[in-house]
Amino acid sequence: MDRVEVRLGDVVDRRPILTRPMVLLLIASVCSPASFYLLMPVVPLYLATAGLGGVGAGMSTGALMLGTVLMEFAVPGLLRRYGYRLVMAAGPLLLGAPALALVASSALPLVLVVCVVRGAGLGIVVVAGSALVAELVPADRRGEGLGLYGVAVAVPSIVCLPLGLWLAGNVGYGPVFVIGAALSLLALAAVPGLPARPARPARIERAGVLGVLRIRGLAGPAVVFATVTLAAGALLTFLPMAVPAGSHHVAAWALLVQSCAAPLARWGAGWYGDRHGTARLLVPAVLAAAVGTAVLVWTGSPVAVMAGMGLFGLGFGLAQNVTLAQMFARASESDFGRVSALWNLAYDGGMGVGAVAFGLLSVPLGYPVAFAVTALVLCTALVPAWLAPKVASKGDIT
Repeated sequence: MDRVEVRLGDVVDRRPILTRPMVLLLIASVCSPASFYLLMPVVPLYLATAGLGGVGAGMSTGALMLGTVLMEFAVPGLLRRYGYRLVMAAGPLLLGAPALALVASSALPLVLVVCVVRGAGLGIVVVAGSALVAELVPADRRGEGLGLYGVAVAVPSIVCLPLGLWLAGNVGYGPVFVIGAALSLLALAAVPGLPARPARPARIERAGVLGVLRIRGLAGPAVVFATVTLAAGALLTFLPMAVPAGSHHVAAWALLVQSCAAPLARWGAGWYGDRHGTARLLVPAVLAAAVGTAVLVWTGSPVAVMAGMGLFGLGFGLAQNVTLAQMFARASESDFGRVSALWNLAYDGGMGVGAVAFGLLSVPLGYPVAFAVTALVLCTALVPAWLAPKVASKGDIT
């Protein structure tokens, strides 16, 4: 029976979030990201230990995000043509199966090809997933629904980011790659219960994904989030290499702290935003991420590394929910697929560029200076965060 809530004298129908398709989507959204997060810090370390250094490590994350970004441009059209179920089946398959090839060789060309293909699978999973959430969840609870989805996507990072490093150090790289492949393929079991086609007919849009930037209010959140993800790509890729030799356990614990902080902040932002608006949360999100990155200058201090990653995780989680909720609020339902693609382009493009740039920067300057430069770049996002238009929508403070 639906719950009825009284608010300011009005009776508001509060439809449930956890319908059967939503539960199945959440299950799939745990399995595929588990594969991504398990291997994200492991593949760069795999290349670094093979003698390819920070440049090779950065290129692996850059290739992963390149494949993701290229696929994200195509996903809205694929959803219109083939529907959610078929497209969502292709995502886990592309993300998981190629990881098995890494068992055979650490040759850079092979690893980069695998990363590009896996990135394409990730692009399908993230774009189709968040677009489907926006359709399955009632509009007045969308922020909370996106927060719940964010927690489901982030739970694997809590376990798998540090677990991947631990497994690589204790059982070797091969078993990690096999486990990563299997985790993604498990998501296929939930796909048959998802909607076959979009619930609402999407209009044919010739302008493509970037065409939604013409909608007032979308560019600001997208730019802010892309800047925050620049730092995410750098931190998640290079933290295991930035800490002193023999301190990989510090990096693993710091990644765990970050992985716990981000989904809690993401869910909290959704709960708060549905009730009080999201406008006031964007600047604090950028500040927390920038300060956390700056603290990582002291890579030799375990306390500083833990605190820095915790602060960054809070800022990152806030930015994830606030930017996506604002973008959905400012777009029509027929544009949800393209809005999801644009947000994920900002996410994955930022991570890829951040990893490659940080790798190139750290070679001549060292990791502490590279972290300081990254924090300064994050500070530039305070301007669009402050100036982002406060488009009036339900629950938003203008």
